[in-house]
Amino acid sequence: MADKKTQQNTKGIYANMRASEVLLRPRLTEKAVTMMEQGVYVFDVSARANKVMIKAAIKDVYKVEPVKIAITSIKSKKKRNPRTGKIGTQSGGKKAYIYLKDGDSISIM
Repeated sequence: MADKKTQQNTKGIYANMRASEVLLRPRLTEKAVTMMEQGVYVFDVSARANKVMIKAAIKDVYKVEPVKIAITSIKSKKKRNPRTGKIGTQSGGKKAYIYLKDGDSISIM
């Protein structure tokens, strides 16, 4: 039987999110690609996702068990359209660092 904290995190309005709704896309930046060599993968995740949901989605999609998951927020930024000169806002979001044990890997590319 799952512990009480896990039960509380998976209950509620967002408990029925599918893996494709939790994991939006892999984050392929220069930093993220160098981290892949060390067994750390970076994904953009839903703003409503928590660690329990992310862990379940990784298990479901990639069939590997994450050792650790760290979540950080991405701040929204002001951007200027070079054609029109108008200033808009680029929305922020959430990203998750997925740590895998040695020998496990995720095929992203």
